Amino acid sequence: MTEPSNKLPPVQQLLDDMTSALQPKLAQQPLMIGVQTGGMWVAQKLHRALNLPEALGGLDITFYRDDFSRKGLNPKVAASHLPEDVENRHIILVDDVLQSGRTIRAAINEIFDYGRPASVTLAVLIARDGRELPIQADVAGMTLDLQKHQHIRLSGPDELSLSIEETQP
Repeated sequence: MTEPSNKLPPVQQLLDDMTSALQPKLAQQPLMIGVQTGGMWVAQKLHRALNLPEALGGLDITFYRDDFSRKGLNPKVAASHLPEDVENRHIILVDDVLQSGRTIRAAINEIFDYGRPASVTLAVLIARDGRELPIQADVAGMTLDLQKHQHIRLSGPDELSLSIEETQP
């Protein structure tokens, strides 16, 4: 695990490492799907770097979240779009930060509403501590241990950058 630091590596370096780690998956002719919003930004970069022939899919998991009734409707709800049938396909699911695992659980639930994939490979830019569900990334650009009052912020979408933000403990 990497110690928390406000000095984070450039996002492009993390994307290059993730691209290399995902290369063996190309033989399976995967369909890549990004989770809105930050995960979609990361997926767009990986999709381009891997030169995947099929269009990139996108999920807005707002209505699949288990805390939807507490948080309410996100003012930026967007439609999900999967360009191909997911039935029996190998999926690369991309998100920006994996923490509790609840976003990924919601994304997998939504994918299964479209069909049953052959496999799902989870690729995240940052895997951090705080897991509440038994979900782990197959490919992570970086792993961080942070304090509860520290959060990762991904800025984008054109030039991606990471920062650690502090909230009141």
